[in-house]
Amino acid sequence: MPGSGGDGVADLFDAGPPTRGDPLHQPWDPAAVREATVSGGPGKDGIPSVDDPQFAAADEVSLAADDVVFGYAGADDVTAYPQSVLVWHEVVNDTLDGTPVAVTYCPLTGTAMGFERGETTFGVSGRLVNNNLVLYDRATDSRWPQVLATAVSGPHEGDQLRELRLVWTTWGRWREAHPDTLVMTEHTGYARRYGSDPYGNYNPTSGYYAAESRTLFPPLDEGWRATQDDAKRVVFAARTADRVLAFDRPAATRAHLLATADGAFVAAYDPALDTAWVYRAGDATVEPSGERDGRFRVDGADHPATALPLEPVYAFDAMWHAVGGFYPEAEYVA
Repeated sequence: MPGSGGDGVADLFDAGPPTRGDPLHQPWDPAAVREATVSGGPGKDGIPSVDDPQFAAADEVSLAADDVVFGYAGADDVTAYPQSVLVWHEVVNDTLDGTPVAVTYCPLTGTAMGFERGETTFGVSGRLVNNNLVLYDRATDSRWPQVLATAVSGPHEGDQLRELRLVWTTWGRWREAHPDTLVMTEHTGYARRYGSDPYGNYNPTSGYYAAESRTLFPPLDEGWRATQDDAKRVVFAARTADRVLAFDRPAATRAHLLATADGAFVAAYDPALDTAWVYRAGDATVEPSGERDGRFRVDGADHPATALPLEPVYAFDAMWHAVGGFYPEAEYVA
């Protein structure tokens, strides 16, 4: 059991981040993931996390309408984290709705994911696996590949993090939906070229983000190419205890509703934020409203995509190679 073997190890374990009780599907033995882990270039903390983020009101920042942001909208806090800042830091240790969290972003897999951090903070280990950021927590030095959300070494090996949803969208869409939002600023305590992206651009797409078949490092598994050869194609990924789903983003944008072959899960497209929300459908009948305006008819009654009367499933944007590489058995839904 993690944390056994002496008071020192137990103390480290107790000091680490809170972990989830309900498991996510995890197909890899930790040793196999460790063996596939490579140096990303900079060493540990060579890409510095932001541990004292500063914020401003929406009308106090200079962002273009099509700039990418990662948004959080909770009970009390509404916050946007610009991709142009996160690309240089990859981790922001913050507090949202009273909960200490880590806002994390991996440019090579196009994944923005939030995790509860407890009393510790997260940093960038300088290592990658399947092209994905490997986090470490500063209490135990356990290593957590971001997409797996599972520790593959250290006192927490085998444990999984508690996640919170971040919405990958544009500043214009986020501000219109949440005019009261706060925005993380470039006042990070570090001097970086925040107006540039070392990997390319999202608007218009160029550089690494536009190289359909190229990844910078070897994937854990290449089987995903048989389903969809565009490595950078964006999917809405969702994981449960026994399934991994990849809803094709362009298809969701066109159809507004995607469902698994057995109808057990659906992805409802939200045009206001250009994202999708994933739910367990069960026996419910779900279909887009006639206006295709981000509302859906569930058993005859209309609801917004953000609040269908179904069990929500955590989902996140990702490049297909990341999902397929970590989860060779992923179900691609288009």
